[in-house]
Amino acid sequence: MKISDARVFICSPGRNFVTLKIYADEGVYGLGDATLNGRETAVASCLTEHLIPCLLGRNPFDTEDIWHYFYRGGYWRRGPVTMAAIGAIDMALWDIKGKALGTPVYNLLGGKSRTKMLAYAHANGADVSQTLDAVEQEIALGYKAVRVQCGVPGLAHAYGVASGGIPYEPASRSTRPIEEVWSTEKYLNFIPALFDKIREKFGFDIHLLHDCHNRLTPIEAARLGKSLEPHNLFWLEDPVPAELQEGFQAIRRHTVVPLAAGEVFNTVYDCHKLLAEQLIDYIRMTVSHGGGITPLIKTAAMAAVYHIKTGCHGATDMSPVCLSAALHFGAAINNFGIQEHMRHNELTREVFPHDYSFKDGYLLSGERPGLGVDFDEALAKKHPYQRAYLPVNRLEDGTLFHW
Repeated sequence: MKISDARVFICSPGRNFVTLKIYADEGVYGLGDATLNGRETAVASCLTEHLIPCLLGRNPFDTEDIWHYFYRGGYWRRGPVTMAAIGAIDMALWDIKGKALGTPVYNLLGGKSRTKMLAYAHANGADVSQTLDAVEQEIALGYKAVRVQCGVPGLAHAYGVASGGIPYEPASRSTRPIEEVWSTEKYLNFIPALFDKIREKFGFDIHLLHDCHNRLTPIEAARLGKSLEPHNLFWLEDPVPAELQEGFQAIRRHTVVPLAAGEVFNTVYDCHKLLAEQLIDYIRMTVSHGGGITPLIKTAAMAAVYHIKTGCHGATDMSPVCLSAALHFGAAINNFGIQEHMRHNELTREVFPHDYSFKDGYLLSGERPGLGVDFDEALAKKHPYQRAYLPVNRLEDGTLFHW
């Protein structure tokens, strides 16, 4: 079997997705997700101009060698654009292998380690009252774990909070990024009281998660973690920017709240200190941005040595192809922790028909050969790419800050 062709599609069924379709000469094709929120065309160009010409004619079963060819063979390594492109290729090749062998991808990764995967939903509101209602709605849908974000008094925008009664989507279709304003002091003074109200209303049977979105210093994160310890959070996500992995050391010294990080990581080198020094409890690297299934299996194995579990990023800025890959990966590894689940809109589900499902708080991987996702090219063509940007953030004095 040889790779005969590969094509890249950018469509926007409510938001932008980049999809790679690799064809083998025996009539089998595989899908990979190359979406990089706000930088979609950069990844598409990397694939079409640089990687695909080097892919044609290769054996799609050689996933290990092909991955190293594009990673080690490229002098300019790592980075979100390159790794998202490599990740899409790797994903599509595993899809081809599963289809060619007539078995789901998880069987190629060691078989099932579990029958279902705990999922967490997103609940958010402009104020405490709306947030409590949103948490209640997600619990009513069956979720046993809920990530909670809330508008902060005195700030016009807050990360993770929707506006206009529509599901949260951070990227906006505009000529340039929207600028938001942030105050760490107002945030830190507000969040503990929010979780007081949530536990008071819902008790401790529901798992609660919260995302700081890289906006704190280590000592600020330690303060927040310590204040939230009585609420038994499942995790506190991305408390500080993780370029400086040592930053987590101060947090660990001051709080026992579980920590999660990694949705912007591209390789194991972004988190090797976090793993080896047990500075986090959950690694959140995605199948897409982490370079595919091939390297993520190895990262999970390294994490397992240090009692660290997975919690793959699974927001709607990645297509159902990536979520399905995450579920096959999560079904196979022993140290799966939890899977983020932001529900795609109906149109996206039509463009990407799939066989994974949600039931009673858990996600179930599909049983079709390969990844179990297809791509409706005709429908996708009706929804062309529209430029969109993630916001940028400034402090109240105008200083550019982490978004």
